[in-house]
Amino acid sequence: QVQLVESGGGLVQAGGSLNLSCLASGKDFSIYTMGWFRQAPGKEREFVAFISRSSFIKNYADSVKGRFTISRYSAKDAIYLQMNNLKPEDTAVYYCDGGSNGESYRPGNYWGQGTQVTVSS
Repeated sequence: QVQLVESGGGLVQAGGSLNLSCLASGKDFSIYTMGWFRQAPGKEREFVAFISRSSFIKNYADSVKGRFTISRYSAKDAIYLQMNNLKPEDTAVYYCDGGSNGESYRPGNYWGQGTQVTVSS
């Protein structure tokens, strides 16, 4: 049974930082390219970042470039999202995406339950 469990969300003031974690199980996610999405109230779920299975390829949404950093620790089938200089518009539920086997990213196959990030102004 595939499980993706996010943690690390919370309430933070603008300019603050949070580090999200996603622990994956049920498959060998070390060979999967994985990512993060987010969904704000009343909006569609949107892409935030992905990291290839080799960690060589990382891609970010323009809105978070230079502020967010995605990383992974394959030995634990875990990915992380370090979020710095947070803005109120970053407020959303953040979802871990299990992605796809290989170096290419094909989102939407596996999702976590989400973790709430709230940034106050």
